[in-house]
Amino acid sequence: MKMAANLKLLSFLIPCAFLVPVLITMAPNLKEAWNSEALQNMKTVFISIFLEAAPFLLIGVLLSSLMQWFVSEEMIRKLTPKNPVGGVLVAGLLGIIFPICECGMIPVVRRLMHKGMPSYIAVTFILSGPVVNPIVFTATLLAFPSHPEITIARMGLAFAVAAAIGGLVYMFVRQNPLRKPKATVTEVKTHPGFKMAQPHSHSTDHDHAHDKNWRSFFIHAGDEFVDMSKYLVIGALITACIQTFINRSDLISLGNGPVASYAFMMGFAYVLSLCSTSDAFVASAFSHTFALGPLLSFLVLGPMLDFKSTLMLLSTFRTRFVIGLSLAIIALVFAGSWLINLLA
Repeated sequence: MKMAANLKLLSFLIPCAFLVPVLITMAPNLKEAWNSEALQNMKTVFISIFLEAAPFLLIGVLLSSLMQWFVSEEMIRKLTPKNPVGGVLVAGLLGIIFPICECGMIPVVRRLMHKGMPSYIAVTFILSGPVVNPIVFTATLLAFPSHPEITIARMGLAFAVAAAIGGLVYMFVRQNPLRKPKATVTEVKTHPGFKMAQPHSHSTDHDHAHDKNWRSFFIHAGDEFVDMSKYLVIGALITACIQTFINRSDLISLGNGPVASYAFMMGFAYVLSLCSTSDAFVASAFSHTFALGPLLSFLVLGPMLDFKSTLMLLSTFRTRFVIGLSLAIIALVFAGSWLINLLA
């Protein structure tokens, strides 16, 4: 087994050996490009994005590993509300108890779904948790001290969008949306509003149920962190390139129209991929440029859907499900923020 793994690694190292002479030949030019001001800025932005998100991802995988130990399928079944409306409402407010950034939310929810949490409750929790929590509430108040209505509108719209999408998932998603379930899973309605995951074979959760020690805990946490962090690294790198090499003044000029301003702020939130605990301070810089609606679209869409979280969602859920989820988020955030701006 170990020999096979070494041979697999060797297949990746052989092409790299051919690149060494090329890199040596280009070394002077590469060194000059690497030390350029733009590239230095890109490295700074990349490191700041990664360091901002990594602690929350680590918290998420540690919580996920704890759930591997202490949370059983039976406990999930008992704690899940039988009524789907109650389940969506509870999931929408779970962020108050578990204030986790969107980077750490996905591994936690994936673990809960493996334990039997219904997909509509899991999706509601993923979308609302990064916004509807006391840390983000306080940060938004500090960013907009003279406009508390922005904070209230942000919390309300995020909860409404998450609850609406949770309802849509309950009504229309019939299969388990996980990309790689640990067992062949089907959802069986045990009572109204609850879909309990029923494995057809023994899962790894069961296999490790009798091996609860600190070594297995950290092995599981390490595997989970490596699995999720590679998508965070790719997302942070591409985001840093976009932030560095695209002029922000050119982007702002695209958002002058009544609809274009929403599209710009939502696209800006997607590209920047900021943590939900700090995006309000970026949005405050546009408070004199854009109205309430576009600002809300930035503050609500970003924590629910950005570039790095899209990659992490694709690693967890099926591609078709992520596409439908993304379109629903964009449509509902646009409609909700436009309506609030109209009524304000």
